[in-house]
Amino acid sequence: MNKYELALVVSAKIEDDARAAVVDKAKGYVERFGGKISDVEEWEKRKLAYEIQKQSEGYYFFIQFEAEPEAPAQIEENIRIMENVLRFLCVRKDEA
Repeated sequence: MNKYELALVVSAKIEDDARAAVVDKAKGYVERFGGKISDVEEWEKRKLAYEIQKQSEGYYFFIQFEAEPEAPAQIEENIRIMENVLRFLCVRKDEA
């Protein structure tokens, strides 16, 4: 199993409980495809480098997990169609 980090930028225009539901849904996708979540880091609202969908701010979340090599592609495929996720990126972490 490899270690990965999933970064999400969630819309700042939604309520706190809706934002938590978006993150829970993303965590559910990680677990559905065999991932084991080790940590979820939440940053506060940050200004984006450029506007995305006419929004200049977003909430950043970083989900650390372990999974098989084919899992990130399946996770990204599902997160791509989620509402209120402005951007996402899943990267493999180096074993250092």
